[in-house]
This record gives sequence, structure tokens and C-alpha cells, in this order.
Amino acid sequence: MTQPPSAVAARPPTTSRLMFWVALLYFSEGLPLGLFFDLFPVHMRQAGVGPAEIGLLSLLGLAWTVKFLWAPLVDALRGHRFWIAGANLGMAAVLAALAMQPGALGSGESWPWVLLAAFTVLSATNDIATDGYTIEQLARGQYGIANGLRIGFYRVGMLTAGGMLVVAGWTGTAGAPNWQAAYAMAAALLLINGSLALLAPAPLPRVVAVRTQAEQATSSWSAEWGRLRAQPLWLLALGLVIAGLLWPVLGPLAKALQPDAAAVATVADPNPLLAWITAYSGTWWFKGAIPVGLMLLGSGLMVAAARDPRATAMADGPVFGGWVSLLARQGMLPVLAFILLFKLGDAAMGFMVKPFWVDAGFTPAQIGLVSVNVGLGLSIAGGLVGGWYVDRAGIFKGLWVLGLAQALSNLGYALAAWWVPHGVPGMPVDMQYQAAVYAASALESFTGGLGTGAFLAFLMAITDKQRATTEYAILSSIFAFSRAVAGWAGGLGVEQMGYALFFLITFGLSFPAYLLLPQVRRMLSRDEVR
Repeated sequence: MTQPPSAVAARPPTTSRLMFWVALLYFSEGLPLGLFFDLFPVHMRQAGVGPAEIGLLSLLGLAWTVKFLWAPLVDALRGHRFWIAGANLGMAAVLAALAMQPGALGSGESWPWVLLAAFTVLSATNDIATDGYTIEQLARGQYGIANGLRIGFYRVGMLTAGGMLVVAGWTGTAGAPNWQAAYAMAAALLLINGSLALLAPAPLPRVVAVRTQAEQATSSWSAEWGRLRAQPLWLLALGLVIAGLLWPVLGPLAKALQPDAAAVATVADPNPLLAWITAYSGTWWFKGAIPVGLMLLGSGLMVAAARDPRATAMADGPVFGGWVSLLARQGMLPVLAFILLFKLGDAAMGFMVKPFWVDAGFTPAQIGLVSVNVGLGLSIAGGLVGGWYVDRAGIFKGLWVLGLAQALSNLGYALAAWWVPHGVPGMPVDMQYQAAVYAASALESFTGGLGTGAFLAFLMAITDKQRATTEYAILSSIFAFSRAVAGWAGGLGVEQMGYALFFLITFGLSFPAYLLLPQVRRMLSRDEVR
């Protein structure tokens, strides 16, 4: 039996009004990611930070991977618009702190990394609330146009972050970018975004099942915690995932806790663990292989725990109920593997694109100006064309056709990196080389929206609306994990083989997901009947 919504409940917003807010909210979601992928890497590279260290920055993006841990809290407390506003205000505060000391990112100090970690957690929280809000508002027939607008304005938000590079270049002097102005303007935009989010239409009330007192007791947080303690595999899996997430901070923390060289001689028994972490924190296996391995092992154990017959007792739980109900579906494991792989090539290349521009000799103003002028219209056009095609041809056909188009941008950047030489400091880039890089950027802006449109429609289609916030957070966390790992591997790959060969390899990484398309078709067919 269900309890009908109140007679005085808010009326559903019209389609046009709803699409306006979809566009605005996803601009607000894309801007922080653009700052993370564009502004921070360019600033760090210009400050002398190496590609491997910039690749390590992407591991902070693991916050987007484990956002399912606090997604149930956002879902349970509701008030999605207030979560969005609070997250935007928090990110604005982080950027304001960086604006006050813009040289800190290249200084080697630890506290800027703590701020960047807080920025990613707040951005992930903003994603949770925005995704849950829009999925609950949208009907299945609106997925195509909504995702077209979503992708287009998400990209606009990311490209606006490129506009901050233009601000840094135009307001700087003697070739020195003004990073303080860039961070201050980005903080102001996030402040405005958070304020506008409070004006979005109130979410429609849920249709919830009426539960007896006994049913409510078995689905409470305390009851779920009791069942969780009875299945220690869940606790072990969670511990490994969290350890993998926190591992990258061990190096800076140990460095901060270690006594300086002058004081070491006076310390009778220095801590051997801190000494070991400090000695090896710069190695590739410590910075990347260990945390990624912990995350993979923890995720694998969580999947195994969710498939255990005893896990059915947790299906109604507020936190792990989403995992159990999602993984209990027939054929879900290959579908999760598809989610990991579909954007792998795109993600592996994406984090190294802006460092390639820097090494080719482009200034921050050129990088930002071309991204905004060339990429803005093409990004919106790609998202709208992708959404239109999905509505016409269906989600399944959209996945493989538009996925092929998505891979073309990797090939375009591979050709550009093969032909364009490294830039000479202080010398302008030849027009022929500028044209090659601009063409690769234009292709990436347009095709990036095509594959993403079908991919997001697919994620929405297999999400249960009753658990929309939690389930979509789980699915997007899996995608974010592949993006974070690919970004870390990208830094190592570029250092070992150069941009051209690495970008060519990422083109090949776009295709393993196609082996799993038959399972994807079956999952979509079952969800259409459900």
C-alpha cells in the first residue's frame, strides 16, 4: 500500500522551465570539474610541477569515486537544493583561500593539497544532490533533450573554467599570469551558483510505501549497522576503499610530521614508519599503485559481499540497500564493467590535454581563449545532437555509434602531438601548429558531447527512481574511479612514452567496452519492461 502525495504538493514544473534548471544546475556541476582539470593543472605546470605530480592530482578525484558513501545521507535528509547551495559556497571558500596565496600550489607545501581534497569532496556532494534532484524530476521520455542540455551546459561550465585562464593571462604582467584574479573570479561564480540553486523548483514529494513499526525498525540505520557487523566482509571492503582514498595524503602528512634535517640529529629514536613513508612517498608505486590496488580490492570485496545470499537482509537498509538492490539484478556485473570501460580512453587522455598545450608553447590566455571561443558552441551542439540521436535511435544504438565518434578526439590529439613540437619559452607558436591543436580541440569539444549523451541516458535508464540519488551516485562513482585511475596513469604514460604515442594508445582503450554491449542490450530491455 502506498501513501499518495499531499493534495497541496507542489505542481510539476513545465518541461521548458525544468530544462532551464537542468541547464543551470549542470553548469554549476561542470564548473568545479573544469577548474580541477583545467585551471589547477595549468597553474601547477607553469609553477614547475612535473607531469607525474599533476597526474597524482587526479587521485584526489577519488572523492567522486566514493561519493556513494555519503549519498544515502543526502538522499535521506532531502533538501537537495540546500546541499547544492552549501557545496558551492564551500568550494568558493576554498578558491578564495587559494586567491589569497596563489603561489602555494607550486610551493611544495602540504596545506594546498588539503584544500584541493576538500574541493573535490564538496564537488562530489554537489554532483550527488544535482543528479538526484534532476533524475527525480525527469520522465524517461525527457532523457534525450535533458541530457543534451545537461552535457552542453556541463561543458559550458568546464569551458568557463578555461575562461579563468584567460583572466589570468589578460590581468597578468610581463608574461606572469595573475592567478589571484583567476581564483577570485572563479570563487565569485561559485558563490552566484550556490545562491541561484535555492531558487530552483521544489522537488516533487516521494510516493513512499506505508510501513509497519516492525518494517521501519528493520530498515533503520541502527538495524542496518547491526547487520553490517554480522557480515565483516562489508567492513573489510569499506576499510580498504577508505584506505585507498586517504593513502595519497600519507606522504605530505609524514613530511609535515618529520623533524627537519637539523633536528634529526638530536632525536634519539626517530619514527621508522614516518621515515619509511617519507623515503618512498615519491615513488610511482607508493603514489599510485598502492592506493589504486586498495581501491580495486575493496571494491571487489564489496561486490562479493553484495552477492552473498546473506546480503538480502540488507536490501531495505538506507545505506547498503542501494548496493544490494543494484548488484542483485541479473547481468549487473558485466554492465558495471562496461561503465568502467566506456569512457576509459577519453578519461586517460583528458587529464594530459592541458599539459600538452603548455608544453607546446601556448600561454594560459591562448588555452583559455580558444577553449571558450571554439569549444563553447561546439560543446552545446555536440550535447544537443547526441541527445537528439538517442531520442531517435534509442540508447543502445546511441552507445556504440556515438562512442565511436567520441574516440575520434583521441586520434585527433595523437596526430596533433605527433606533428607539433615542444614550444620554446618566450617564442610564439607557429600558426600551422596552432591550427593543428585548435582543430584537435574543436573535434574533442564536439565529439565529447556525443558519447556522453548516450552514456548518461544509459545510467539514468537503469536507475531505480525510488533510490535515484543513491543508485546514480554508485554508478557515477564507478565511472569516476576509472577517470581517477586513468588520470594518474596518464601522467606516468606521458613521462615514459611522450604525448603522441600515449594519446594513440588511449584511442585503442576506447574499444574494449564494445565486447560487453550484448549484456548492455539485455539490461536495457529488462529495464524497459520493469
